[in-house]
Amino acid sequence: MSNLDNCNEGKNFVEFRRKVQAAEVLSAAIEHLLKSLKFSGKLSVMVQNGRVLKSGYEEGYFRQPHSGSVSTGDASVEP
Repeated sequence: MSNLDNCNEGKNFVEFRRKVQAAEVLSAAIEHLLKSLKFSGKLSVMVQNGRVLKSGYEEGYFRQPHSGSVSTGDASVEP
């Protein structure tokens, strides 16, 4: 790997880390959908070698249980 490649890879990783820390990891379209649905939950994405292997969500992740048990809807989506 050349010195230029190492420099670009380092810059890309710094930008990736900045976006994750700033919570800039979703596209505007997905953020719009989440807002329109008033979604409260947990999103997860599994990535290998730059490709999404699996994604999923858990609804009700932030809700307080009313009867002592939490009912969450779990879903997984594979591309």
